[in-house]
Amino acid sequence: MHKKIAVIGSGFSSLSAACYLAKAGHDVYLFEKNDTLGGRARQLKREGFTFDMGPSWYWMPDIFEKFFNDFDKKVSDYYTLEKLNPAYKVWFSDDIITIGDTLDKIALEFERIEPGSSPALKKFITKAGVNYDIAINDVVNKPGLSPFELVTPETAVRVNQFFKTISDDVRKAFKNEKLVSILEFPVLFLGAKPNKTPAFYRFMNYADFGLGTWHPKGGMHQVIQGMITLAKSLGVRMTTNAAISKINVNNNTVSSITVNKKEIYTDYIVSGADYHHTETLLDAHYRQYSASYWDSRVFAPSSLLFYVGFDKKFEKVAHHNLFFDTDFDEHARTIYDDLAWPEEPLFYANFPSVNDNTMAPEGKENGFFLIPIAPGVEDTEALRSQYFDIIMERLERLSGQDFRNHILFKQSFCVKDFISEYNSFKGNAYGMANTLKQTAFLRPNLRSKKVKNLYFTGQLTVPGPGVPPALISGKLAANLIAKTKI
Repeated sequence: MHKKIAVIGSGFSSLSAACYLAKAGHDVYLFEKNDTLGGRARQLKREGFTFDMGPSWYWMPDIFEKFFNDFDKKVSDYYTLEKLNPAYKVWFSDDIITIGDTLDKIALEFERIEPGSSPALKKFITKAGVNYDIAINDVVNKPGLSPFELVTPETAVRVNQFFKTISDDVRKAFKNEKLVSILEFPVLFLGAKPNKTPAFYRFMNYADFGLGTWHPKGGMHQVIQGMITLAKSLGVRMTTNAAISKINVNNNTVSSITVNKKEIYTDYIVSGADYHHTETLLDAHYRQYSASYWDSRVFAPSSLLFYVGFDKKFEKVAHHNLFFDTDFDEHARTIYDDLAWPEEPLFYANFPSVNDNTMAPEGKENGFFLIPIAPGVEDTEALRSQYFDIIMERLERLSGQDFRNHILFKQSFCVKDFISEYNSFKGNAYGMANTLKQTAFLRPNLRSKKVKNLYFTGQLTVPGPGVPPALISGKLAANLIAKTKI
């Protein structure tokens, strides 16, 4: 039987769930609180410049292809992909390491830094590739309802990898601290420190060095636009400026939502909004998780973001740039353990107009800068300005170029904005970290245990943070609904 289903939010997971549910024949209505669609993957346009406001890395291209294939479509039906070469540059105080677009190129660079390391790298990535296949086929496509989902012949023989850490594996194979930090970097997408992330998750290294870094022409928001086009073709109806103020329950079952003071009846709800926030829309006795539960979770970082228009092109910078010229471990300790602002932050600089001339006016450059910070920290204009000066000084010193005198405009986005724009718990940017105690069935559930026909999707539930997991999360939620007796 076809049912009326309300989807809350319009990020990757919400759009994914909406597409699968509409394909199954349900009447799907999507509600977005902001005035544009895309959730954290919205786009900012200003003075001829285009910025992705959130996700900017396109990894795991196979996951995107599988998503569109599920609807008899291809990625190329919606946007154009380019494999980046270099994939990215890593800036240290005394060197720049360039990550190429093939493993052979990367191995040569590793050999330059640590002679004799290339065989170890290829062996490491081969094993990471095996983990990738297991993760994608056996682990992340499970709905997290039972610990037994993790028990397969492949995971059983690798159970020790859930009790060792990424740091253990990397430091066993490589001695040079620069190479160690590069190999530990991808797990930051999982939202936890490398020495707290199970070694099994080194499949992220295969996503990096094995599958490469890609760019959709026009930016990551083009993926969102493709999903919107697909969703509309399937009959999904979308409403913006539609904040949900209440989820109404009758006989322990979803009955309606209150949107802009209007009650809209629905048979099912799938919320891709912040999980904690979604539960606050319920009467207290219908909430699964207490305030103390949320306070005890390990959250992925928040971010201080800057969107900057420059009046000239720059040399040396790549599309993606990681600035590791300060202490990696100290930054991680400060934001994960001390929950404080880092004194000497690592940062990321994205110049998509280096490769994509649609992102900035001719002869100009757009810059997106990100500093990982702890969720819930103080957020003031003075702090934002202070940290912008810190990263600009280092960018100028390391690149030997003047950036600040060529700024046309800049906008910032930080903890307060994550809260106001996305109802994000403590202003986190990436959701809940994938630590051992927050993996699979130990994450907040896709299905409410207290309210029938209420489901969740996104980065606070299964399988975890990141854009590809968000696509999978939407499918998992839709599949659970399909398996219920409608």
